[in-house]
Amino acid sequence: MLYGRAAEQARLAGLLAEARAGRSGALLLRGEAGIGKTALLDWLAGTAAAQAEGGTAGGGEATGDREARRDGETTGDGRELRVLRVTGVEPEADLAFGGLVQLLWPVQDRLNALPEPQADALRAILGTGREQRGPDRFLTGLAVLTVLADLAEDGPLLCLVDDAQWLDRATAEALLFAARRLAAEGVAIVLAGREDDGFTAPGIPELTLPRLDFEDSSRLLADRGRAPALHSQIITESAGNPLALIEFDAARSDQPHQHAPLPVADRVSSAFRARIGGLPERTRLMMLIAAAEGRGDLPLLLRASELLGVGLGDLAEAERTGLLYVMDGTVTFRHPLIASATYQGAVLARRIAVHRALAEAATDPDCRARHLLAVATGPDQEAALELAAAAGRARGRTAYAAASGLFGQAARLTTDPRQRASWLAEAAALALAAGHAAQADRLAQEADELTGDPAAGARIASVRAAVAFELGDRNEAAHGLLALLGNAAPNATPPEASGLLRTAAAYGWLAGDADAVRTAADQLATAEGAADPLVEGLARLCEDDAEHGLLLLTRFLERRTGASGPRDADEQAVRMLALTCGLLLGDDEAALGLASAEVRRCRSQGLIGELPYALDVLAQTQLLAGRHRDAEAAVTEAEEIARDTGMRRRLVGLGAVRARMAAIEGDARRVRELADATPPALRTGVDCALVLLDLGLGDFGSALSRLDPPPPGPDRYTWLSLSTAADQIEAAVRLGQPERAEEALRHCESWARATTAPWAQAVALRCRALVDDRPEPYAQALHLHEKGGRLFERARTELLYGEWLRRARRPNEARDALRSALASFERLRAEPWMRRTAAELRAAGERRVAARVPAENLIDRLTPQELQVVRLARGGSSSREIAAQLFLSRRTVEHHLYKAYPKLGVGSRRELALLDLG
Repeated sequence: MLYGRAAEQARLAGLLAEARAGRSGALLLRGEAGIGKTALLDWLAGTAAAQAEGGTAGGGEATGDREARRDGETTGDGRELRVLRVTGVEPEADLAFGGLVQLLWPVQDRLNALPEPQADALRAILGTGREQRGPDRFLTGLAVLTVLADLAEDGPLLCLVDDAQWLDRATAEALLFAARRLAAEGVAIVLAGREDDGFTAPGIPELTLPRLDFEDSSRLLADRGRAPALHSQIITESAGNPLALIEFDAARSDQPHQHAPLPVADRVSSAFRARIGGLPERTRLMMLIAAAEGRGDLPLLLRASELLGVGLGDLAEAERTGLLYVMDGTVTFRHPLIASATYQGAVLARRIAVHRALAEAATDPDCRARHLLAVATGPDQEAALELAAAAGRARGRTAYAAASGLFGQAARLTTDPRQRASWLAEAAALALAAGHAAQADRLAQEADELTGDPAAGARIASVRAAVAFELGDRNEAAHGLLALLGNAAPNATPPEASGLLRTAAAYGWLAGDADAVRTAADQLATAEGAADPLVEGLARLCEDDAEHGLLLLTRFLERRTGASGPRDADEQAVRMLALTCGLLLGDDEAALGLASAEVRRCRSQGLIGELPYALDVLAQTQLLAGRHRDAEAAVTEAEEIARDTGMRRRLVGLGAVRARMAAIEGDARRVRELADATPPALRTGVDCALVLLDLGLGDFGSALSRLDPPPPGPDRYTWLSLSTAADQIEAAVRLGQPERAEEALRHCESWARATTAPWAQAVALRCRALVDDRPEPYAQALHLHEKGGRLFERARTELLYGEWLRRARRPNEARDALRSALASFERLRAEPWMRRTAAELRAAGERRVAARVPAENLIDRLTPQELQVVRLARGGSSSREIAAQLFLSRRTVEHHLYKAYPKLGVGSRRELALLDLG
């Protein structure tokens, strides 16, 4: 019977009911040790089993909890109900994917149904496939999501995760990723973890378990047969903690707990230690072996106990007193505090002897390495080598946090100073890959103080630069690499020098640091004996030499697009720059193609960690093409993935596209909200949107003064700054201060001459027409706009030309231009520009003018995720293929289609294929 948990039971029963109805959900139970988290999980498992057998949910403690853990119950409607359960084990918190093996081992037969990269990821973890696999640590989470959703195809699925605070980090990341992305599969995930014990689950609802009040505590004690006269003392000592109530009652209040200053959990542990101390010595030793081993692996325990002269029979007294039980080849302590009390109550020498026996008896190399670490009291090369080997295996399974910890431990035990530096450098790199930048920096700094090897030094510098970049100090990221390479002796230059210089150039460009880009270009030309087209092209732009800079970047893109062989070692940095090169060149079609290809690559290879950046660039190109809904969908997906993978620092950089869309549409409140939420170092994109908003709302003074023209350098050649230059030219002319537009106009015209993009040349001509107040450049600009590209810019040119024609008393021509501009602004929902154009049309003699947002487009009825799903389905992709591409489950994809069909007025994929979705 559970007391005082009616509200919690109702919440959990509701979660299970939702799963039975095909809706997924997750919940984290929090509370101190002994508060009843495990009892609630047992109750929920029993309730699920009872319902599956056609019974009803009872309010009592689940009888037959072991039976409730079976993974193949049948629901009342004939569908299978499956319960999967995993319990975190404190000694295994550093073992990569130990929890996931425990959870998925019973269902490994389902891996064959997964997409190949996902199946390979899980087979590597379960030890049934190749050890090495792809570099993306989030692929495992995607694979867990898919396998859970696949299991739910047979019926509702309940996943119970106990002692989540002791899950290894790789398992926790995978489970939480899956939990956050489940939606319409019929999966319920319930996690239980201690308060303030380091386990966090962003995005998962939490329910904190309170202590029992006096009434419920009294009912519990009465149920145990305790006389009411003794209730008050026991309840006072236990402070309403259920486990403390039971244990203090069992001790019959013989011990003076009442005035003890220790927390309740410590007092319970003390009571356990007292009970354990009264057991025979051989029983205590067997319990210590079980506590040190942690997993309850009975064969291993028996092999180790034989080495120490004890055996299974010595556990009988511990079983009789209810401290632990042995069942199905597993030794399980009744509560984790009993295992902790057993281990902490033993002297160091006895603990070392036990770990040595376990290491000798272990057949699993990772298990052996863990026990050798516990044996080591100083430098130990054998243990260090075994730990490093375990770290390598964890790295191969993309358990980067665990691998980092193991390499760090190996470094501290090794007797080889060079090996110590190398392992610390590797630990730092893996900590960074796991998303722990501060830890990576600390390890890299420690390694840097030990090494004189150029190759190791280069790796350390690369990690520290990446940490600086991740934490927002992009200038430091570039200069750290350049300093290392610039100070290296000619015979000590690391073989990775070229890749590091390209990375330094990428950091410098993204930081707006012209000096860093120039230095990288010079050093790279010296190292390779010829100028690198990418880095040299960027350096030329830093000198304001758009003609030669854009030519070099064009050559780079042509070479890269046509390359079919292996890519450079510095692929990630080069790829980041390649994605922006199309925008720098003004070649929107090429930029869209590059970004789309990169998104497809990330999707097909399961590279979830790299996808947000690619989606951000894709959204920029879609925005420029006037595809605002598609851009919104891409940014929404980037935000969701960044949030679900814990890359929250990436979220703040995704506001520029949303801000510009809002500015075009005249949503001042939204633009300002985004500006307030963006750190100053990342506000350039949002500030550019504010300039456009000011211009659209007629606040020309603010538009002109909000941003100073960027000096020669990277900031001058972003797509945003080039657009903003045109905005500020218009603002200066409308203020009657054309002289303030001279520098921006020279920049626009220089860039337009160097690029072959017709729209860019058209914008430069429009700006010249504004400043000179002449019609000929407008006409030339409109001719170039006919070749396509950037609908918003074309409409603005038509608006300005229409205004000029009206003032020149040529109303018929003015109306033609203004009607076209109004149609484009309406399509883009650019309300400030629609109002301005409508006013001009009326002034030009148009009798019936109504600036209005057009009738709802089909795609406007869909949510961003529905739009993505519908586009892929319309293109012929199956639900399973769409799920793999969007990192969703098949059931969630079909749920989105189910919701989208009525909105679109269709009932099947065949009808969907006939729609024009723009």
